[in-house]
Amino acid sequence: MAGDKPMSPFWSPGRHLDRRPFLQARGAVTGALRAFFAEQGFMEVETSVLQVSPGNETHLHAPRTEIMRPDGSRASRYLRTSPEFACKKLLAAGETRIFEFARVFRDRERGDLHLPEFTMLEWYRAGAPYDAIMTDCLLVIARAAQATGIGTFSFRGRTADPFAEPELLTVAGAFERFAGIDLLSTISGGEGNRDALAAAARGKVRVAEDDTWSDIFSKVLVEHVEPHLGQGRLTILFEYPSPEAALARVKADAPRVAERFEVYACGVELANGFGELTDAEEQRKRFTESMREKQRRYGEAYPLDEDFLAAVAVMPEASGVALGFDRLVMLASGATRIDQVVWTPPADER
Repeated sequence: MAGDKPMSPFWSPGRHLDRRPFLQARGAVTGALRAFFAEQGFMEVETSVLQVSPGNETHLHAPRTEIMRPDGSRASRYLRTSPEFACKKLLAAGETRIFEFARVFRDRERGDLHLPEFTMLEWYRAGAPYDAIMTDCLLVIARAAQATGIGTFSFRGRTADPFAEPELLTVAGAFERFAGIDLLSTISGGEGNRDALAAAARGKVRVAEDDTWSDIFSKVLVEHVEPHLGQGRLTILFEYPSPEAALARVKADAPRVAERFEVYACGVELANGFGELTDAEEQRKRFTESMREKQRRYGEAYPLDEDFLAAVAVMPEASGVALGFDRLVMLASGATRIDQVVWTPPADER
């Protein structure tokens, strides 16, 4: 607002003093979770930030850079949006339980819950079903709360008990309950029927002419479903529709849904987990379609990581999850913004 004094830099002693309790909480949570994974027999890994492909999801955007080889030639590289590709290569190599506190980067993201550079906590279990990773998530969140001594998470007037029995809710059930939409009736053969979902969502969200099935799905999810999740206790939203499977495998006995789940607290998405897809050709097909849509929407597309696709073909059955570590610390420390719990905010922030 006009007349407001500019915010002092994060390193000014007064501002740092205000932030320091949150940063101390970050250290406590980090130590507690490292201990948890050690107890579970996990190996901590450190994977490379520079990648041939940062990921191949339509709406994820990555900073791009260039490396110079010893002979003076140049090659494009991307700052990763997730360590997932590298971690799955390690599963293919023979690792069975791995985790990483990974620095990741995303363009077009900034707000109370978003930073262009942040920490993703990812872990993978070879040979484990995805409900084992769900259980891990609940234990990790509870361990974080224990580390700070907080009894209840709170954010924007909502609260959630991290120790209470979680709510288990399918995506189809959530759409029916909160939006009055029969979601599965708009899916056939693993594909979403755009017109059917548009008709079901009429009057509930604004649908543009060029919106895809996934666009309409996301609008309903954000506007009608997510605000109700993680209220009073954690919510595990599971069995995502197969058109939203991303890198998850489709359920063999229910092909309209995939082995994908998300964990919410106080309406905040904390984690996104999969029963991992190990069909390399199906993965290639999904990536190709996503990049075609990205090109149409944003005028750019990322290359496919052929090394990753080769690894998918030989990696074991596995489950994994990506958890927003800064968001977890924010809730576990009582902070109100994500930039309060990072030691140094991104370079373009004060």
